[in-house]
Amino acid sequence: MTSPTVWIPRDAAALAAGADDVADALTAIASTRGLSLDLARNGSRGLLWLEPLLEVTTPAGRVGFGPVRAEDVAGLVAAGLLDESTALDGLSDALVAHPLRLGLVEQLPYFARQQRVTFARVGLVDPLSLDDYAAHGGWAGLDKALAMTPAAVVGEVLESGLRGRGGAAFPAGIKWKTVAAAPAPRKAIVCNADEGDSGTFSDRMLMEGDPYCLVEGMAIAAVAVGATYGVIYIRSEYPHAEAALREAVRRATAAGHIGAALRGKGPAFRLDVRRGAGSYVCGEETALLESIEGRRGVVRAKPPLPAIEGLFGWPTVINNVITLASVPRILADGAQAYHAFGAGRSRGTLPFQLAGNIARGGLVEAPFGVTLRELMFDFGGGTRSGRRVKAVQMGGPLGAYVPESQWDVPIDYEAYAAVGATVGHGGIVVHDDTANLAGLARYAMAFCALESCGKCTPCRIGSTRGVEVVERLVAAPVSLKGAQEELLRDLCDTMVAGSLCAMGGMTPFPVLSALDHYPEDFGLPRRAAAGEP
Repeated sequence: MTSPTVWIPRDAAALAAGADDVADALTAIASTRGLSLDLARNGSRGLLWLEPLLEVTTPAGRVGFGPVRAEDVAGLVAAGLLDESTALDGLSDALVAHPLRLGLVEQLPYFARQQRVTFARVGLVDPLSLDDYAAHGGWAGLDKALAMTPAAVVGEVLESGLRGRGGAAFPAGIKWKTVAAAPAPRKAIVCNADEGDSGTFSDRMLMEGDPYCLVEGMAIAAVAVGATYGVIYIRSEYPHAEAALREAVRRATAAGHIGAALRGKGPAFRLDVRRGAGSYVCGEETALLESIEGRRGVVRAKPPLPAIEGLFGWPTVINNVITLASVPRILADGAQAYHAFGAGRSRGTLPFQLAGNIARGGLVEAPFGVTLRELMFDFGGGTRSGRRVKAVQMGGPLGAYVPESQWDVPIDYEAYAAVGATVGHGGIVVHDDTANLAGLARYAMAFCALESCGKCTPCRIGSTRGVEVVERLVAAPVSLKGAQEELLRDLCDTMVAGSLCAMGGMTPFPVLSALDHYPEDFGLPRRAAAGEP
C-alpha cells in the first residue's frame, strides 16, 4: 500500500508565495506522524493566483488545493491527504469538503480552455527527471530529426509557419535555412533567454518547468544547420531557471542525449549556459553576442547578420526560448499539426502572460486569433481592483497601449501591426481607470534612457530629451500644448526611423499610443481616432 503522490511546485512564482514552506510543513508532519510521503516538485501550472497549488494524485487525475499556506497543511493531512485510500479509492469525504479543494486541475476552466502545446509538460512532470520527460513524449522530435536530412528538418520548420516568439516574429525556418547554407567550419545555436520585458515570464516558466524541452529544441536546430556548439544566455535575475538548466544540461550530457553524440548516434553538440550581466539591451541579439564573447553589451551594426557572422564570427541561429521549445512538437507531430493552429500568417500557439491589475494572473497558451477581451475577462476575470480596465500594454515596456476599441482585434502579428499595436513576447499588463498614461509614457522614455547601450544618438539622446518633452507637455498651459505635442511626435519619428535597434525604435510606441488614445491624460483635447466617429 502506497501513499498518493503530492505535487508542490518549485517554480519561482510558487516559491515567492511560500511553496517551500508548504513542502517543509508537509514533510515535517509526515515524519512526526510516521506517515508515508511521496512528494514531487513540479513546475507551475500557470494559475498563479492559486499558488502555492498543491496537487494530489487520484485515479481520476490530479486534484488541486490552493492557495495553500504552511498553516493549512495540518488540516489537509488530518482530512486524509496522505491516506492510502486517496491513492486507491479517491478523496476522502473530508478532503472533498475541504474549502481549499479546487477539483481536477485539468478541468478548471482557466486551464481546460487552453491549448497546451509548447507547455504540455509544464506542471505535469518532475522538471529534471529524464524518465518523466521520455514518458511524456520527450526526444521524439530529436529522434525524427536525426532520421531526416538537415534540409528536411529545415523544411518542417518552414512549413509549420513558426515565427520568432521573442517579439520580432521573423520566420524561424528562413533564419535556419540561411545558417544551414552558410559555408563555415563551425556554426552555433544561441538561445536568447534574457527575458526582461515587464509582465513576461513564459521563458522562465518553461526553463524551470520543462528544461529538457529547450535542450531538445536546440539539439534539433543543431541537426538542421550543422552546428556543434550551443549557448543558453540567461538573465542574471533568474537563479532558479539557471540552476534547473545547468542541471538539465549536465544530466542530458551524462545520459548521452547531447554532447559527444546526439542520442548516442548523431553528430556532436555541446551546450553551455551563460549568465547575463543584468542589461536589458542584451535582449537584442547582437548585444547578446557581444556579452557572451566577454565584451560590454553594445548593439552591433548590421550587416553582417548573425546568421552569416554571429557568435565568434560563426554563422549562428539566435532564437528565444519559446521559439526553440516549440520545435520538438513540430518535428514529433509534423509541421501541418502545428500549422493548423493560429490565424493568418501567425501560426501555432503563443503563451500569453497576464499581469498587472488582473484578478487571475498567470499563463494562458492559446492559438493566435484569440482576443485581448477573451484573455483579460474570460481567463483573467477583469481587474483585481474591480475597477474598469482603462489600458492594456501588450508586448513589454516598449509595447503600445491598446484601447478598448481594439480589444476585439484577433491577436496576430499582421492584424496588430495594422492598428499600431505589437504582440511582442505575449506579455499583457492591465491598467485600471486610475492609471495616468502621461506618466506611463514618461516612464517609457526614462526606461530607454536608463537601458540604452548608448551607441546611437536617436536612442541615447532622444530618450533623455523625450523625458523632458513629456514633462513640458504635461505642465504646459493649454495654449502651448500643441507645440510641445508636435515636438514630441517629431522626436518619436526620429527615434523610430533612426535608431540602430528596437530599443530606441520601439520606445516611441507606448508614447505615441498614449497620445493617440488617451490625450486627456496629457491635458490635450480628445480627438476621434481612425475608424471612430
